[in-house]
Amino acid sequence: MSISGNRLFQLFKYSVYALLAFNVYAFWSEEVLAAAMLYPAGISLSEIIGSFPATIDTAAWVVLLLMFELETYVLEDHHYNRTVTLSLHAVRIFCYTFIVYALYGYVVKLLLHYDVVPIVGLSDLCSLTLDGWSYAIDLDDFATITAANCESFSTASSFLRFESMQAAIDESGLTDIRVLAWVDVINAAVWLLVVVVLEIDVRLQEHDRLKGTALRISNAAKFVLYGMLLLAAIYWGIKGDFIDFWDAFLWLVAFAFIELNVFEWLHETNESEALSQS
Repeated sequence: MSISGNRLFQLFKYSVYALLAFNVYAFWSEEVLAAAMLYPAGISLSEIIGSFPATIDTAAWVVLLLMFELETYVLEDHHYNRTVTLSLHAVRIFCYTFIVYALYGYVVKLLLHYDVVPIVGLSDLCSLTLDGWSYAIDLDDFATITAANCESFSTASSFLRFESMQAAIDESGLTDIRVLAWVDVINAAVWLLVVVVLEIDVRLQEHDRLKGTALRISNAAKFVLYGMLLLAAIYWGIKGDFIDFWDAFLWLVAFAFIELNVFEWLHETNESEALSQS
């Protein structure tokens, strides 16, 4: 029994969606360890978003992605009724609430990495091995300082500590972490702009108005926005942050599928108009 090219394509598409869903767990596994360092006294309800922004963000985006898939590919015109339409809108509003909330969480995490003070009199990390200190390797990666690893973290002669925890970092490492935190904030904000443009595309297409100037403006805006997202993915790849790079790559592929859905929808609409006028 042969499998058609379209079925293989759909299998590939939904495999990408499944991998993105798995990334929710991957981010949670990473952030739960970092949260234990950032909030050693425990996490309050108001601090959850600052501790798990990537987990919350990714979960909301996965649901929103499925909503776009439903609207642009799965559902036909005859499937829509008041209940279906209201349900789709309610789920989308729910997702957008958490996506905006996650953006706020990225900002909170960014600000936490500006809340640092010098460790007075410290010139050698190895002197911290007996006091339960950790070293900030990455944005969400902290390692306990031991006699076996202390010399491998940094050769600097001065260090800083994060105000709320016993975690040290040198100036160079702090700069790298802050840049990563800024990239997280910018990436989240750009993705919000992408879905704003895509939402406009879908609404215009529903009313057969995604054409001419509107279509050109949409394409130009998405060229710039997707370009920024690609640069963020490349940066994560260069910095060796595999989870963020892999996640960014999968999201670009996933939204390429949504764009193809919109293109096919537009093509079908144009064909129907041409047939009706002939």
